[in-house]
Amino acid sequence: MKKKLFTLLLTTIMTISLVACGTSQTTEKESSEATVEQTTETEQEPDTEEEEATEPTEVSDAAALEDGVYQVDFTTDSGMFHVNEAMNGHGALTVEDGKMTVHISLVSKKILNLYVGLAADAEGDEANWLQPTEDEITYEDGTTDTVYGFDVPVENLDEEFDLALIGEKGTWYDHKVSVSNPVAQ
Repeated sequence: MKKKLFTLLLTTIMTISLVACGTSQTTEKESSEATVEQTTETEQEPDTEEEEATEPTEVSDAAALEDGVYQVDFTTDSGMFHVNEAMNGHGALTVEDGKMTVHISLVSKKILNLYVGLAADAEGDEANWLQPTEDEITYEDGTTDTVYGFDVPVENLDEEFDLALIGEKGTWYDHKVSVSNPVAQ
């Protein structure tokens, strides 16, 4: 009995490690059940088992991204600044004419503006503050909430960049963020 329990535990840990290292692909079924009404949704229910086996493919090279919308991982250096839990750590990357922008939905309306760069530069560069959108979030239990979202320009995938924020208290804070693992939608 102990051997079976140990084997099950070891298998579970190995599976979690593989997922954490990004070696498995995210399937449509594993994607966030949350929806952002601001983003246009398309119904993609497979009609046959053959179509079910077709999964979105990960794009490994930023230069290979064609115009379109991709689900991406949005990571930050802070537990206080992150995407809404209903989004499972994901944002929506839009590529248009070679320019990338990630839309992130936050947890509340307490972060008022974002700035690509350092907090020290943000105060004197108000023209480049990113303005919030209001995003309607639907959680797994069916409840909804209106939170702030932001469209953040992205220069490169898989590279950390500076993103400062200002909240209700009026103080700018520096953060490091990155956008990675694009999956075509």
